[in-house]
Amino acid sequence: MNPPASISRAHTSALVLFSGGQDSTTCLAQALSKYQRVETIAFEYGQRHRVELDARLNVLRELESQFPAWSEKLGQDHLLDLAVLGQVSDCSLTRDVAFKMESSGLPNTFVPGRNLLFLTLAAALAYRRDLQVLVTGVCETDFSGYPDCRDDTMKAMQLALSLGMDKRFLIETPLMWIDKADTWALAHSLGEQSGLPHGGQALVDLIVEHTHTCYLGDRTHRHDWGYGCGECPACELRARGYERFVKAGS
Repeated sequence: MNPPASISRAHTSALVLFSGGQDSTTCLAQALSKYQRVETIAFEYGQRHRVELDARLNVLRELESQFPAWSEKLGQDHLLDLAVLGQVSDCSLTRDVAFKMESSGLPNTFVPGRNLLFLTLAAALAYRRDLQVLVTGVCETDFSGYPDCRDDTMKAMQLALSLGMDKRFLIETPLMWIDKADTWALAHSLGEQSGLPHGGQALVDLIVEHTHTCYLGDRTHRHDWGYGCGECPACELRARGYERFVKAGS
């Protein structure tokens, strides 16, 4: 959900919901290319793939090291304890159970209310720190059918948060209408725009090596597209997207 250009130009700061995965890293790169001040936020909610919380720190360190122009804009990082979400969720991301489809038609990787809580808490933090834009990597093109990733949900959240806090928040969703191959391509394009020689490939390489997507938290198996089990839904999406991205560029 992206604002008109006239509105976007009036905003100078952003808070990126940053898990340390491919999608949120691409969103962070885009925010750093657009805004003067960018902060990041993540949540610990009892996720099985908790290794993402370590990976995200590595990604931040590498971005600061490899992209000096972005480093100057990158502000404070925030990690919030959201253990209560894990306590009320009974899904394969918070329990040691196999991945499967539920009778509802949704995969059991769906954590009910997760993105709604994430955005609410992010908005509360943004309110306190005077950050105007919330950036999230939700998408309804290459996704698992999660209802809290849909554009309609984001529009409703933007309205509710703006009314409830009496502050005109913008929720940006740079990946909403693109697939995983396009996400890799977007990262390459953003890296090229960074002013760093060969910045496109540098950002793609950073995402491959340091971001984490695998739902099982596997950092032992290295593939062309990065680390992961290679079999969970998140790995499958990432792998297929990378393959199409490489083929398109060859």
